This record gives sequence, structure tokens and C-alpha cells, in this order.
Amino acid sequence: MKRRLYQLDVFTTTPYAGNPLAVITDGDGLSLRRMQAIAREMNLSETVFVQKPTTNRALARLRIFTTTRELPLAGHPVIGTWFLLAGLGVVPAQEGSVHIWQQTGAGVLPVEIAFHDGRPEWVTMTQKPAQFRAARLCRAALARALGLAPRDFEPSLPIEAVSTGIFNLMVPLRRRAALRRIHLDMHALKKLISNAGVLAYCFALGTRGKAFARGMIPWELHEDPATGSAGGSLGAYLVRHGRLKAGQALEILQGVEMGRPSRIHVEVSEERGKLVPRVSGSAVVILEGYLEA
Repeated sequence: MKRRLYQLDVFTTTPYAGNPLAVITDGDGLSLRRMQAIAREMNLSETVFVQKPTTNRALARLRIFTTTRELPLAGHPVIGTWFLLAGLGVVPAQEGSVHIWQQTGAGVLPVEIAFHDGRPEWVTMTQKPAQFRAARLCRAALARALGLAPRDFEPSLPIEAVSTGIFNLMVPLRRRAALRRIHLDMHALKKLISNAGVLAYCFALGTRGKAFARGMIPWELHEDPATGSAGGSLGAYLVRHGRLKAGQALEILQGVEMGRPSRIHVEVSEERGKLVPRVSGSAVVILEGYLEA
């Protein structure tokens, strides 16, 4: 049967920038095997299947797939999917913000959608409280896998695995110039971080609440132009290590080296001793059609 397919660029308002995302809006009735096959066909970092929720707390259920597996949660699929659904009228438009709940593999989580003149303008996802895990890996081996030298790492910050729904490895660098010099050995990185996270999130801090990042993926696509889950984890990591204050805005510029600049906005609150990130961004629809599925 024909199923509705959209492609968006996420964490941008400019077509052909940001992170591409495929969304199948009528995803009910598809087997796990079929959804994975479609995600491989799309060949993007993630593909989302929108389904009816299994709980009446949520407006919709999002099934998120990479080209190789299903993820419990990811940032740009959530931002892009709800931007699309709001534009399609699934979320009733009103001037200002609308709060809804979504069902994901990481649980039922809140989403806020800001409207202006009846159109979605901004989507904010609240991620799960941050979890931190020491990364037991050889720094020299990690440097080699990234095509860098150990001196490129920022010595005052740890290399640490952080999850706000999915674990990613935070890799602090001394200077932004090191980001441009990354040359990935995919197989070496995969071997190193298999227990530490989905990707190595290499970042350098700028001034006035800014950070620059690259998301290095040890599978087919090699690099992610915008990683909302890792962006939320980075915000919590920086608060934990005293480089960002709770409630302070963080802007992450990612994807520049790929020619797909993306802007991820993060704010971390402290709630009952837990660090809870809110990740925001926009999106633009660039394609719509039907998929034979």
C-alpha cells in the first residue's frame, strides 16, 4: 500500500542544510523488519514511523530507526517529526506554545511547539535526566581513530559517556581548529566506543554560551550533521563540570565541516538533583510523496 513520506531538514530553516530526516506519517501495521528495510532504503541517519500510541497520555508514537537498528530516542527525529505534524494540523495551532506528550522507546516525554501566524516555528523536546558513565578507553587510541593527537583533547575535561535517552561519548577538544582536522577511522572508532555510545561527540567551547561540534558515527554514514540527543547530553555534561550554568542557554553549531550547518539550542534545568535538558530547533520540509510499503 502507499504510505505518505516526507523529508525534512532539521535544526535549520534553510533547505539543504541541517540534518535530513525521513518521516512516514502513517506507519501503523508495518513489521519491525519492514521498517528497518525502509530505513535502509532512505539511507539517512534516521527515519521515523509515526504510529498510534499505546497509551492515552500521548498524541502519537514515534518509532525511530537508523540504517541498522531502532533507537529509543533521538533529537532531530523528534524535532523534525513534530514540526511536520504541527504543520499538517495533527497538533492544533494556536498563537504561542502548545504542550503535548509523545511516546518513544525511552518513555512518554513532553514536547512544546511554538506557533506564529498559525504555523510551527520552533519545537522543544524535554529529554530524560542525564546519566553519566566513566569511559574506560585509551585516549591515544581514540585520538588515532579520530585522526588527531592526544594533545588535541582538552585536559581539564573528562572523556565521558552521557545519556539523556541514548548514550553518546563526549570528547572535549582544546580548539575549534581540531574539529576541522578530524579524519575518521570508522572501524577503529567502532571498536573503541561500542560500550560507550552511538557516536563520538567531539566539541570545542566558544564564547558566550556557544559550542562547536562534530558527531562522528562508527557506521555507514560516518558523520551526523546535527545530533539533538548528543546536544542535550553535552549541555548536561557542561553543567556537571562547571562550564555552563543551569538555565543558561547553549547554542551548538554542528555540521559546518559537512557543508550542512545546523544550530541546536539547549537549556538544562536542575530538578531534584537531576540535570534535565530541553533541546530546541526548527525544520523545513523539502520533499513529500508516497512510498510503496
